[in-house]
Amino acid sequence: MLPSPTVDAAVIHTLATCEWVKKGLPLCLIGDSGTGKSHLLIALGTEAAMAGFRVRYTTKLVNELVEAADEKILTKTIARYGRVDLLCIDELGYMGLDRRGAELLFQVLTEREEKNSVAIASNESSGAWTRTFTDPRLCAAIVDRLTFGGNIIETGTESYRFASTRAARAQDAAAG
Repeated sequence: MLPSPTVDAAVIHTLATCEWVKKGLPLCLIGDSGTGKSHLLIALGTEAAMAGFRVRYTTKLVNELVEAADEKILTKTIARYGRVDLLCIDELGYMGLDRRGAELLFQVLTEREEKNSVAIASNESSGAWTRTFTDPRLCAAIVDRLTFGGNIIETGTESYRFASTRAARAQDAAAG
């Protein structure tokens, strides 16, 4: 079962072939909390790993980059992220980034651009990323790198978990 009726099963099945990873294209999964973004990100990352691609999943990329910069190992860390075939970044946009964090993320995206795939899950549409990336020019450059030639999938606005809980309560009330 797909997490949202707005997600086209045929598109997901096509993405599961990993042709986009082979071509180094990006993927953006956009939707509200509970709509299946992380589930799809992990599932597609797993498919890529099973197909033999090197995959890395993270929810704390910017934190790791800031720590690497402080420890003077940023070049090595960026290179490590540059070598994987698919970098899955979950929860992008949940918290704003300061300029330094956004610039470090930009470095990783630039390292990977048009060579290796990046897949992100975000609760914000790219038009609202100025709240995450407060510098408008940097925001535009990041959006450009995360969307050029790739797929943007909107998972919707209704939480699957909330809808399931509501349906279970309604069923209990009907039975009671």
